[in-house]
Amino acid sequence: MDDISDIRTYYDSALNEEERLGRHQLEWDLTWRYLDEYLPARGRILEVGAATGRYTRELARRGYRVTAADLSPILTEWSRARCTEEGLGGSVRHLVADARDLSALAGETFDAALVMGPLYHLAHRQDRLAALRQAGRLLPVGGLLVTAHIARLGILGDLLRTVPEWALTAEPPSILAEGRDPQGPHEGGFRAYFARAEELAPLHEEAGFETLVVAAAEPAISADDESYNRLEGELRRAWLDLLYQVSAEPSIVGASRHLLVIGRKRGG
Repeated sequence: MDDISDIRTYYDSALNEEERLGRHQLEWDLTWRYLDEYLPARGRILEVGAATGRYTRELARRGYRVTAADLSPILTEWSRARCTEEGLGGSVRHLVADARDLSALAGETFDAALVMGPLYHLAHRQDRLAALRQAGRLLPVGGLLVTAHIARLGILGDLLRTVPEWALTAEPPSILAEGRDPQGPHEGGFRAYFARAEELAPLHEEAGFETLVVAAAEPAISADDESYNRLEGELRRAWLDLLYQVSAEPSIVGASRHLLVIGRKRGG
């Protein structure tokens, strides 16, 4: 397995998921549209890559029993404290674990698994496959899997807006061809794997899942979060309805910064 200790170090010093989802509100809203549509009405949820627990707490507030696993001990403790502070501690169990090794949960069964973070950082296909298979072992036949990915081409709008000088570095050819930084691990940096939309269904199917949906989490907005974030009330709901409707349109899926895959564990 790839050494991802640099990723643990990065997240041990970062609480940015709380702030990031505040900026990327369409990603949050549209992900919840899919969760509302596909998650069972009640039950046990395994959340792998739970980070600060933004989704963990919302799941617990909606009545689910959540096992929240994350690579970072510091984020895990922060999430545990926040859940206790909000009176949700009785519904959430926390665990420090690598997504590629969930042996601490052997013998348990969950109704659904969310793997919405680890696949951002597993640069090698065999590691991504291992993470999916680990989650699959803890699901019954028909159990739901939701995964999230950073899109290889969808990041370009964000990079153009925030760090235009990126185009002059050594990274673009490697990112476009292989989906990863050519430099490999580097202390304190954000090392990621950037996926193509068309590779996701075959990967999930090899891991034993039927693919139900491959969708864009930010369809049609590129890096323009602000225009969506300003919307309120009925107008915001109307745009969310519209963007949800087109979010699985093949012609635009890969242009989103984040991708969602919804699948079910196959039998046999």
